[in-house]
Amino acid sequence: MNDEERIRRVGENEALFRVVNERIESLNAAFAAITETMDVVCECGSLECAERIVLGLGEYERVREDPTHFVLVPGHEMSGVESVIARGEGYVVVRKHEGVPAEVARETDPRG
Repeated sequence: MNDEERIRRVGENEALFRVVNERIESLNAAFAAITETMDVVCECGSLECAERIVLGLGEYERVREDPTHFVLVPGHEMSGVESVIARGEGYVVVRKHEGVPAEVARETDPRG
């Protein structure tokens, strides 16, 4: 597998977790009024990762505003594919690099 194929596969894995989190968001809506937080699954490129992150609803919505942004457990980012743009308690927000990583993120955006 060449680098572009690997990067595309990682992006597709991350997109899958983003879709899972969009579904989790709708399930969390009833509880969010009470807790103002939601649990999401780490959106890193590893299919083996199922670590959970607790986010405020506002922060989750800010991440979702840009299809190239993903929320990850610290240390799960891939330096050749994405850059950390924000840090929170127990998570980082990454932005996909332009080119294949950003293209895949935009193509697979469930809100787009």
